[in-house]
Amino acid sequence: MAGILAWFWNERFWLPHNVTWADLKNTDEATFPQVEDLYLACPLAFCIFMIRLVFERFIARPCALGLKIQANGPQKAQPNAILEKVFTAITKHPDEKRLEGLSKQLDWDVRTIQRWFRQRRNQEKPSTLARFCESMWRFTFYLYIFTYGVRFLKKTTWLWNTRECWYNYPYQPLTVDIHYYYILELSFYLSLLFSQFTDIRRKDFLIMFLHHLATITLITFSYVNNMARVGTLVMCLHDAADVLMEVAKMANYAKCQRLCNLLFVMFAMVFISSRLGVYPVWWGNGILYMCRKTTAVTLNPALTRTTVLRLLLFRSTTTAPPTGPIKPTGPTGTCQQGPRVQTNTDRHYETFISTGAKLQTPFIDTTCDMNNIACLVLEVLNRNL
Repeated sequence: MAGILAWFWNERFWLPHNVTWADLKNTDEATFPQVEDLYLACPLAFCIFMIRLVFERFIARPCALGLKIQANGPQKAQPNAILEKVFTAITKHPDEKRLEGLSKQLDWDVRTIQRWFRQRRNQEKPSTLARFCESMWRFTFYLYIFTYGVRFLKKTTWLWNTRECWYNYPYQPLTVDIHYYYILELSFYLSLLFSQFTDIRRKDFLIMFLHHLATITLITFSYVNNMARVGTLVMCLHDAADVLMEVAKMANYAKCQRLCNLLFVMFAMVFISSRLGVYPVWWGNGILYMCRKTTAVTLNPALTRTTVLRLLLFRSTTTAPPTGPIKPTGPTGTCQQGPRVQTNTDRHYETFISTGAKLQTPFIDTTCDMNNIACLVLEVLNRNL
C-alpha cells in the first residue's frame, strides 16, 4: 500500500521541478494546503444533505404551494396484480403481441391496457412540486456560494491580474477565505454525488454522475498542489451560469413562461460568454504567461548557467538575494554586495524568480574558498552576458 501511495503522490507529477512535499508543509510563518484538510468535506457533505432536507420541507415546499404548484402527482393506475407483475418484472412498454395476450387473459380491450401502462409509467414520474423544491435548493446554494466568491475575489489581486495566480507558485500561503471556499464547494458536490440515488431519476443520471466525479477530482487536485488561486476563479466562473439555470427551471415549474424564457436567454448568454470568452481569453492568459516564462527559463542556456552559479551562493530560505552583483574584495576573499547596478545576470535572475524558483538569502562565508571562486566566475559572467 505504501508503494502505491508513493507512486500516486509522485512529486515529479504533482509539483514543479526542485519542489518537494516537504517544502509545502505548514510552518509558523505560512500555511499551505494539506491533503488532511479535505477530510473535513465528508462529514460536512452529510450536514449539507441534512440541511437540504430541512430546507425543502419547511422553505421550498411552502414557496411552491404559494405559487400554486400542485402537490398531487399524475393520476394513479387502477390496481391490477397481473399487469403490475408484467410492468415490474418483464417490460414497461409491451408490444402488440403481449397486449393481445393480456387482453384475452383479463378480458380487457387493448386500448384500456395501453392506458393502464401509460398511467403506471407516469405514476413513477416525480411531481412538479418535488422538482421545484430540488431546483430551489440548488439555486439557493449556488447564489450563496457565488456571492461569497465574488465578495472574496474582488479583494484579491489575481482577479484583476491572472498572472498573480502563478507568481511565487507553489509557495503561495493558504488563507482562511480560500480554505472555506474550497471545502464548501467540495462538500456540496459530494452531497450531490450521493444524493443522486435518492433524488428524481433523470435521463442524464450517468452523465451528471460523471460530471460530479470530475468536479470533485479537479477541486481536490487543484487544492492539493496549491493551484488554489486559479481554482477559485474557475469555481466562481462556473457558479455564475448555474444560478440562472436553476432559477429558470423554477420559473418553468411555476408556469411563468415569459420569465422562464428571459432567464434561459440570460443563462445561455452567461454560459457561452464565460466558457468561450472569459475563461479561455482572460483567465487563460495567465496560464499562457506562465508557460512562456517556464519555457524561457528551460531553453535559455545563459540563464541556466547563471542560475547554477546563483545556487552556489544562496541557501534555501524565503527571501530574495541581493539585487546587485556580488564581487570579491579584500585579502580575505570575502564576498560583499557591490553597487546596486542591474546587469544581464540580475535580469535573468529576476525572470527566474518570477517563475517560482526557490532561490533565497545570501550565504557569505569569509573562510570559504569555493564561495570566493564562485564570486569571481559570476563577476566574469556579469561582464560577458
